[in-house]
Amino acid sequence: MEINKAIFFKGVKGTDESLYDGVSQIAFIGRSNSGKSSTINYLTGVKNLAIASSTPGRTQQINIFLINDSFYFIDLPGYGYAKAPPKVRKKIHSLVNWYFFESEIDQHKVILIVDANVGMTKDDIDILHNLNDHQKDVIIIANKVDKIKKSEYEEKIKRIEEIASPFKVIPFSAKKKIGKEELLTNLYV
Repeated sequence: MEINKAIFFKGVKGTDESLYDGVSQIAFIGRSNSGKSSTINYLTGVKNLAIASSTPGRTQQINIFLINDSFYFIDLPGYGYAKAPPKVRKKIHSLVNWYFFESEIDQHKVILIVDANVGMTKDDIDILHNLNDHQKDVIIIANKVDKIKKSEYEEKIKRIEEIASPFKVIPFSAKKKIGKEELLTNLYV
């Protein structure tokens, strides 16, 4: 698949007609600062389409991007650590849970982004189990592989694959341009 057009469509903080308009959705989820926005920017080729920030918890709403005038990329707030008051973190957690598990919105694919250097955390494993329990079609990208020492690369990727089995794991790096074609090829399989 090739992405020729990508625009920010809208940001929503809960129920919105756009989420139910029948347009196919590919949702991106991961811990705060796992690289969700950078991944979307790399896939679309639009530098600042999704706002990337070094501050955890920057995204606090569901951001909808219209891709090729035919489907949505859904950028969700990160889970886990966020530089936000507990009340805001709770609201973010509720929004993510609502979107995946309560709203009855059908995601075509869910892209779970994990930091390859850190590995799958308890939060990553918990969300993966919840997605699996709700029969979501998940692809895991082991992001930021450029930060792994060469001597540790195989072991770290293998460990993620073992934990994530039977889901597909794609080594990925927007910075070093790794994994884009493989991910795009698997989005509509």
